[in-house]
Amino acid sequence: MANATTTPLTAETLRYGAEQLAAADPDLGHLYERLGTPPLWAREPGFATLIRIILEQQVSLKAARTLYRRVHTHLGEMSPQAVLIAGEAGLKALGLTRQKARYCYQLAQRIYTGQLRLDRLEMLNDPEGRQTLLAIPGLGPWSVDIYYLMALRRPDIWPRGDLALATALQDVKKLEAPATHHQQQRFARAWAPWRAIAARLLWMHYLELRGGGPYVP
Repeated sequence: MANATTTPLTAETLRYGAEQLAAADPDLGHLYERLGTPPLWAREPGFATLIRIILEQQVSLKAARTLYRRVHTHLGEMSPQAVLIAGEAGLKALGLTRQKARYCYQLAQRIYTGQLRLDRLEMLNDPEGRQTLLAIPGLGPWSVDIYYLMALRRPDIWPRGDLALATALQDVKKLEAPATHHQQQRFARAWAPWRAIAARLLWMHYLELRGGGPYVP
């Protein structure tokens, strides 16, 4: 059954959550006052988004977008069937590393055979659904968190290991270095049940630190 932490964010609840965070945390309040409600940055749930997230691991978002477009153009569509037809060798020929080609191929296999049903994730609570995805090779905590935050638009997800958020927190919270995992978790606990909105506010601030640009998590 849906509840406040599983109901997808909308423009209305995004604005409401940002207002709640601004009232509860003065540092986020300054961000909200200056930058306003953050973008939803929504992605379409499904196989294509998971492939894109795998490609984004350990590379710049610009490089990942270029690679994704190349693969999509070559395959004609980003579907499990198309990836299986290409095979690991075909994916490597398009520029994927050996490891990422294997991850994408194995993900396609699991979905094509019905071993993984992405449409069922929306019926599970966050811990259950996350464990389902974490069992898939190539999907670590950051990847799964981004899928839940952007594709399923869950309101209370904090993406662990996100370097942009570590940098933004260093500036906002006046830290000597980028926020560690422990520091991020400590700050984020106070932002429940709107941690995904706090992340969006901080991503906006990160954009500002970089001088603008299309940072899309």
